[in-house]
Amino acid sequence: MYARRRRAYFLLMGGCLVLFVSAWAFVRLWSVPAAVAMCVVAMVIPPVAAIIANRRGPDDRWWDDPSGDPESDDWWDELDGKKRR
Repeated sequence: MYARRRRAYFLLMGGCLVLFVSAWAFVRLWSVPAAVAMCVVAMVIPPVAAIIANRRGPDDRWWDDPSGDPESDDWWDELDGKKRR
């Protein structure tokens, strides 16, 4: 799960860099509006990449899910001020 999200993040960020660099290295020679549009698209990619990288998958353990170890769960519940039922 983690490796897939990390790979998606790096692919999106790599695409962002390719768009930005190619916009001002090559595309601006033919069309400045196209280069600006490519930069606007590149500007939107990093927040989307961060959302994808931090999304919790169905198999990921959430911070307050029980771990399955009763001693550890009791300790965390006591620390959080919860009482086990």
